[in-house]
Amino acid sequence: MEELGGKMVPFAGYAMPVQFPDGVLKEHKWTRENCGLFDVSHMGQAFVVGPDHETSARALEAMMPGDFASLKPGQQRYSLLLNEEGGVMDDLMVTRSIHPHFEGWLMIVVNAAFKKEDFAQIAARLPEGVRLDPAPDRALIAVQGPKTAEVLAPLCGESCDVIFMQSRATKIGDIDCHISRSGYTGEDGFEISVKADKANDLARLLLKNKLVKPIGLGARDSLRLEAGLCLSGHDFDEKRSPIEASLSWAIPKIRRQSGGFPGAARILDELENGTAQKRVGLKPLGRAPARGGTNIHLDGEHVGEITSGGFGPTFNGPVAMGYVRSDLAVPGTKLDLIVRGKIHPAEVVKLPFVPQNYYRG
Repeated sequence: MEELGGKMVPFAGYAMPVQFPDGVLKEHKWTRENCGLFDVSHMGQAFVVGPDHETSARALEAMMPGDFASLKPGQQRYSLLLNEEGGVMDDLMVTRSIHPHFEGWLMIVVNAAFKKEDFAQIAARLPEGVRLDPAPDRALIAVQGPKTAEVLAPLCGESCDVIFMQSRATKIGDIDCHISRSGYTGEDGFEISVKADKANDLARLLLKNKLVKPIGLGARDSLRLEAGLCLSGHDFDEKRSPIEASLSWAIPKIRRQSGGFPGAARILDELENGTAQKRVGLKPLGRAPARGGTNIHLDGEHVGEITSGGFGPTFNGPVAMGYVRSDLAVPGTKLDLIVRGKIHPAEVVKLPFVPQNYYRG
């Protein structure tokens, strides 16, 4: 990434490119219009390995509110790692292997900042006969944007058959990969797991296409914010429940009926009776962005706080997410943001700020 002109910064124990010579604004727009390549190898990859799918799935269901038993081979699901109080420790992806040889294997991908803690928690809570195998020898490259399928088609024709939240093992060129049609931008795209010693070759192969440019952390953040996607440790944390974080959609009907996950009593009660606060989208009505930590007021009273904020290049204006009193979490509600001691008007809006363009077939 340094060879490509990346401005490197420390991030979650790694040196990561925050931007490239084009700059964050152009990188953001390029990804929305073409195909951006992100090195996300700092994410934590691991495998939950049991004697059969049912056993592995039930082991994860004991610590998360997802329905993993019903995963079909090659299917992927978003879920949440919860503490005993129902707070969100992290969000993650869970994928069932498509190959019969790996029956009983579930691949998980967790966030870099909480990788060590997540793996320790998961390993400690697995029952006898099920183990966690971290995969530090694997890298992860994401390619995102409306022209991603066009880029991959000549290198991996099978990729075009995969729809959102599906995966398969395949080759890109002559490089063995595991691809999933998912990502963190709101655009169509793929996350590609590959042996670390092949990651450089894969990135160079993809960057040969003029539709592909390297993208840094700055644009990754503005893209996910416009798409209304949470940043772990900011837009939720161990004190926030999935219901407060507006992630109730991640708890399927079968788990609402069966319970059996950490904090289920609290979460099921909140599903029925509501919460004191909710995560919402906020549109500052001026041009000044409001960053995380900004206080939210109504008639001089503190009613919430912004957790993520910045400028949305596609939205063409400032965007933010944060928590407000639940009675105020209604699109159109007018609030005040306190930025550097000054009052800036804002409005609660429906998320996402820009349409999500996932490929569903």
